Amino acid sequence: MSSGPYTYVTLTMQPDSAPRLAVAFHTPGLRVSAGLLFNNPRPYLEICSRDANVHISTTGAGPVTDADVSTAREIFAAAARYLADCERLHTEQSAEPAESAAG
Repeated sequence: MSSGPYTYVTLTMQPDSAPRLAVAFHTPGLRVSAGLLFNNPRPYLEICSRDANVHISTTGAGPVTDADVSTAREIFAAAARYLADCERLHTEQSAEPAESAAG
């Protein structure tokens, strides 16, 4: 059983700790974009729903560092894995009703 689409945003603040923000997108209404900012050329990645936006850019909004390149590679690898898992599961789940009807 699954629930309807939603975006879940949580802010946790505890004494002697840095605040922690978590955003969970569970909606088909996502918009994803990437590009370069013009006023201070640096790359950005943006993931948005109607309820929340997540923007990712370089460290300190400054020049691209080795760590930024490493993070971008991790995002790329994770997105490729997400795509492969979605495609595989979609294919499997699309085949289930046909198998049930044939049985």
